[in-house]
Amino acid sequence: MTNSSFNQVKKILGTPAYENAGVAIYCQDCLKGMQKLPDNLVNLTVTSPPYNIGKEYESFITTEDYIGWCSKWMQEIYRITAENGAFWLNVGYFEVKNKGLAVPISYLLWDKSDFYLLQELVWNYAAGVACKSRFSPRNEKLLWYIKNQQHYTFNLDEVRDPNVKYPNQKKNGKLKCNPLGKNPTDVWQIAKVTSGANRSSKERTAHPAQFPTAMIERVIKSSSNWGELVIDPFIGSGSTAIAALENGRHVIGFEVEEKYIQIARQRIEAYLFDKEMAQAQGDLELMFGI
Repeated sequence: MTNSSFNQVKKILGTPAYENAGVAIYCQDCLKGMQKLPDNLVNLTVTSPPYNIGKEYESFITTEDYIGWCSKWMQEIYRITAENGAFWLNVGYFEVKNKGLAVPISYLLWDKSDFYLLQELVWNYAAGVACKSRFSPRNEKLLWYIKNQQHYTFNLDEVRDPNVKYPNQKKNGKLKCNPLGKNPTDVWQIAKVTSGANRSSKERTAHPAQFPTAMIERVIKSSSNWGELVIDPFIGSGSTAIAALENGRHVIGFEVEEKYIQIARQRIEAYLFDKEMAQAQGDLELMFGI
């Protein structure tokens, strides 16, 4: 699928709250927006929904209501996903009353759609809450769903880890390791987007639950192809948009908070400006043989 899918979505949903260079963000509830879209349109959905833990953009609901709400939009994602498409879901933990303090949300959602769960991946990060009465949490989960078990996109060579301990080791005269690097495995050690004086991440915004662009970039490169359509139903600060632009994909996002759309706008425009300046610098160096 190409730009035609992106244009088809815009034709159906109308004028977005923000649009630029292959990105369109709609200020509306994702469930209502996705219900208007036709079947089998989207190549990849990647998102991290509210965790029902009391962030500024959410209100507490019961565990049962939360699971029911997630089931609705997860099933809608299934309907609009192309036959060879995928859905990546990033979730953390919450308390289930009288049952558990830090219950992985993935345990409650993994089977709440018609998708086939191909794999659970662990996102391991260094920064986080320091605990005294239990081990300090340092991971979240990524659920990788596919629609067709026999036919799905997986571009391993696009995301291989070049950090190989013995890259030139051979067996029977042949390299044991792929020259492009090793499989990153199902545990991803990617730095968290941190805040605070003297420790704030370079990509940090005012959004209270921002996930790292590097993580989304790996998902996009491995589970979609150049020019295809990516959707983020909870686009927040725009990390998915940045990763999609960097890798030649089109992206549709949904966000109910206008202030977060403005954050995403600022990030996207800063990224595009930096890209334009880098291109201009490269052209000058080529012109003058620098």
